[in-house]
Amino acid sequence: MKFNIVNEIKLSYSRKGNSEKLVSSSRDAVDIFRQHFDRDEIDYRESFFALYLNQAHKVLGIRKISESGISSTVVDVRIIMQAALLCNASALILAHNHPSGNLKPSAEDLKITQSIKIASEFLNLKLLDHVILTSTDYLSFADEGHL
Repeated sequence: MKFNIVNEIKLSYSRKGNSEKLVSSSRDAVDIFRQHFDRDEIDYRESFFALYLNQAHKVLGIRKISESGISSTVVDVRIIMQAALLCNASALILAHNHPSGNLKPSAEDLKITQSIKIASEFLNLKLLDHVILTSTDYLSFADEGHL
């Protein structure tokens, strides 16, 4: 008996419920991210999200990339890019929280941002910003000149 079975890959993206909200500043992005971070856990455990935008910087969608421990979370660049390609994004904004309340980017934060920026450029996507959130404040890499 001969089997010629190849797994079918199914990908989906829905624009259902899409608000087409325009993002024109780090504050606009932070307002969107805050709606998706768990308020009860922002000071407890780290999460990482990506916000996908079209060429006019209108929101296509948001995706939680990872959620993990108290002081770190695993970020797979391929998962971020996969969603960007799936929704035909032209740009993206990243966000993660620091449960410690410290807004200073760690060496690892800078390293993963650089990796994502390189992958974005290769795919002709624009990494607009990476924001670090605490329950009361935020830091924008773009506003601080880290991008």
